[in-house]
Parts: sequence; structure tokens; C-alpha cells
Amino acid sequence: MQKPSRRTLLRVPFAAAGAGLLASCSDSGSEPRSGPQHTAGTAAFVPQGPKGYVNPSDPEVLAAERRRGSGPVRMVRLTASESTLDLGGRSVHSWAYNESVPGPLVRVTAGDVLSLTLSNRLAEKTTLHAHGVRLRCDMDGAPDLTQAPIAPGADFVYRFTAAHPGTYLLHSHVGMQPDRALYAPFIVDDPKEPLKYDKEWIVVLDDWLDGIEGSSPEQVLEQLKPGGGMKMGTGMGMGMGPAHHSPGPHGSPSASASRSGSPSATRSPSGTPSRVRRALGTDRVLRDSHSRLLHGEGGNVAYPHYLINGRLRTDPSVFRCRPGDRIRIRIINAGSETAFRVALGDHPMTITHTDGYPVQHKRTDALLIGMAERYDVLVTAKDGVFPLVALAEGKKGKGVAILRTDKGRNLPAPDARPDELDREIVPARRLLPADSVAMDDRVPDRDLRIRITGTMQRYDWGFDHKPYDVRERHAVRAGERVRLTLLNATDMWHPMHLHGHTFSVNGISSTGARKDTTIVLPHRKLVLDFDADNPGLWMLHCHNQYHSESGMMTVLGYKR
Repeated sequence: MQKPSRRTLLRVPFAAAGAGLLASCSDSGSEPRSGPQHTAGTAAFVPQGPKGYVNPSDPEVLAAERRRGSGPVRMVRLTASESTLDLGGRSVHSWAYNESVPGPLVRVTAGDVLSLTLSNRLAEKTTLHAHGVRLRCDMDGAPDLTQAPIAPGADFVYRFTAAHPGTYLLHSHVGMQPDRALYAPFIVDDPKEPLKYDKEWIVVLDDWLDGIEGSSPEQVLEQLKPGGGMKMGTGMGMGMGPAHHSPGPHGSPSASASRSGSPSATRSPSGTPSRVRRALGTDRVLRDSHSRLLHGEGGNVAYPHYLINGRLRTDPSVFRCRPGDRIRIRIINAGSETAFRVALGDHPMTITHTDGYPVQHKRTDALLIGMAERYDVLVTAKDGVFPLVALAEGKKGKGVAILRTDKGRNLPAPDARPDELDREIVPARRLLPADSVAMDDRVPDRDLRIRITGTMQRYDWGFDHKPYDVRERHAVRAGERVRLTLLNATDMWHPMHLHGHTFSVNGISSTGARKDTTIVLPHRKLVLDFDADNPGLWMLHCHNQYHSESGMMTVLGYKR
């Protein structure tokens, strides 16, 4: 494949914003023309690790993909590049998909084959992960586990059948890249949609610090580590600009200098001289957070801004409809270290889905949404102007968007706080699955118990007191019902995500709501059941980006 020039790239249309704009192809085959073993210039990829496990492109993986079927092929192109972004009155320099925040909406219908070309125009390697999608393993985007990362200047085609309808998220899975604008909403429509509604509103939440007062996610990660001032680089690396440092768990620079190339330091932020503080950027360590809902600290990063659909609360996005319209709101938390408490002023919400899967409808005043969780709700619009507020749980700050049905000019104040935020909040463990997706009450064939470990003081997050090792496997076998018990032995809450599967959250019922990401509270355990029906190697990790990049990741592997 010939790599296109930048001039050619600028002529390529961005990803379509709706299913009607996505190009259909006559080829309906389910196996990719390009991928880890097919992309020009990329050798067959086999991750390191013990023998006897199903690897990402093995015949078992291809057979599982064929069983998903295939439909029309939908072609999409995303370009990851450095970009100047308008956050609503404030410009920042960051990394983004197609120079927008969020990235462009990607939308298909269940049964379609998505063929997504990711063009990497960054100076670093990258991948793309379709978060929550039960897809073929070699299209999962886990760097050095399911694929070799995409080199700067190269393209990679992610091609898979989107079999299950729902609200999902596309994001980078390399280093601290997700704490920039390398994310985009991904909607898989149900061709037999049972919900009745007049309009749809997609709401993407985010916490933002990149490019603000010299901050970068890598600098903040170093600030969180004890004795972890950024280390001096020792040389230049392969045309990637300022020297990059030892790889983190994802094989990415875990301690890279700021993108301006400022020199690094070697001591922790605590008590460091001013020149070292300048090298580390503005101090973003949050030392006084607390959340009753999260049973402790809300988080450890003091973000200067919180966004809804890429905009600051001082210049919010506005969603317009008519009084009486029934609105489906798809809420996606694309943040990296912040849970959001979400409410719409003067409107109750009815929860219909969580993480893409339908639940028995439940009325609530507000939602608590951890990183990478998604909720779909229905509301009936009243007449007037109303704030949708995403309160940074346990922190200071919020994101705001507007629902309006009138033609006036007045908007709610940026500091609006709906009463609903302090009323009833229904957690995921109290939701029940819709009958169509409920798992049967089967006795588990295998029990996995994993302890969540680490402390803020040492910033040594991991599982069972061990950091991530790509060679380690927690074994399962195809066809098993697996019971996964997560024991949180830390003082922090963690949003835990399992790739390639959905699990039942055993809360008020032994067959709870179907999810792929869920909050585990400090010093609590959470019991999850899932069916081992998707062969390959799959990551289990905390979706606090700072925790995962410090080692809180592991691998579930299918034994032969």
C-alpha cells in the first residue's frame, strides 16, 4: 500500500456523521483485506507469551467472526494528527481525530461490516480500540497484544462485523493518548429498534488538561508518581522529535517530555525547585477530593476544564427540539480520570440502556457515570431552556450543555446546578437486564479471583500486587461460564473494563445488567459473570488512564 502524502490526505473526506453518509461496498465478506497479517509493510503479528493459547488471528478467531455474519461494508477514514482545537472560545493544541473534539460520529447498523482506516499522522505510534464492541480479537487495538502499534505515517484498516446494537466509543489505546482528543462516538443502530422517540442527542463528556498552561497528560502522570520528576532523555529517536523515554505498559512513552521539547527533571513535584516545576508543567495533583457516592476520593487529577461535546460550560452546545418531544440521550464518558454525576434540569430520566445493552426501564433523577461507561436515557422535553450538567464527582468543576425548546436568547448560568443532581441516583448494580439480553442463571464453570492493589502514595497500581506483563495470562476456555470476582483492596474506586465481552453485574440479582465497564468501590468486591464466547487474548484493565498506565492491566487468554 502506498502511503498517501499530506496533500492527498487533506482531500480525503472525514468520517461520516451518520449511517446515510457512510459509503456501502458490494463486498460483504467478514474477513479483513487488511489487518495485522494483511496490511502492507506489516509482518504477521504474534504477541509474546506462553504457548497453548489462542492468538489474535488464529482460526478460532476467524471462525467466531464468521458466525457473526456479514452485511454491507461501511467505509470510514479517521486521521490522527496534531490539531488546534476550539473548545468554545478557547483554542488548544492537542491530538485529535479529523481535527475535531470529539472526533466525528461513526454510525453503522447492526450486522454491517465496518471498514475503518486509521491514518497515523502523529509523531508517535497509535492504535484504535472499539470500546465495548464484541469483535474479532485482531481488530481490538490493544498494542503489542492484539496488534503491533501503527507507526507514524502508516495506515491500518480495522475491519469487523458490528453485530450488537448499542452506544460505544472509539479511542486510542496507547499510553496517555486517550487523555487528549483521540476519541469519537460509535453508534450501532438496531434495525428492529423497539424504543419510540422523536429525536436523539449524543452527549460526550470529557475532562481536559492538554495544552492548558503547559500541561500534558504525560507530565501529570509523572507528577502523580513518588520521586517521579521526568527523566532527561539520552538521545533522539527515529525522527520522533524530542527523545522519548522508557515505554509504559502499552509500549508508549510513559514519561515523555512536553511536546515543546522542554528539558526534563528527576525529582518529584513535592518540594521541587521552581525550574523542575516548570519542566513538569502546572501542578495538577488533586489532594483534597472526596465523594460520598464513590466512598472516598473522587480522583487525583485536578482538571482545569470539563467538556460536553467538546465545549466549555461558558460557551455550551445547544440541543433544540419542540416541547413534548421524546428524546433519546446517549451519554458517553470519554474522560480519563473523572466520574460525572449527570442530570437534566427539571427533567426526570428513564434509563433504557447501559453500555449499549437494554435494561428494564428505570426512572432516575441523575446518573453516576464512570470513565468509558455509557448510558441511554429517555426524557420528554418541557417548554423552556434547561441545563444538562455533568458534575465532576468529588472534584471542582462541571460540564454544561443546553436543551431548549423556545426561541429566546437567554441561557442558564454556567454555574447552574439542577436540584436533580442531589436527588435519586440509580447505580448500575440496581439495574436489571431486559429479557432479550439476560444471561441464564447457569452455574459457573470457572472462578477467577483478582485482587485490585496499589496506593496513591506509591502509585503502584496493579492486580495481585503485580504490574502489567503482556506475557501473563488468566486462562479461560471457550464455552465456559466464567465468574470473575474483583476484590478492591485499595482506597480508590476503579472503573474496570473487559475487552471483547459483556458481563452480568451481580448486584440485586444473580443475573444483572449486561455491561463491559463497571465501577468497583474501595474495599468492596464485585462479582461478574460472562460467557467465554469470543476466542483470543483480551485485556482487563482499569479505565482510569493514569491507573492503567501505571500497571493496572492484565490479560485473559483462551486456552486450547
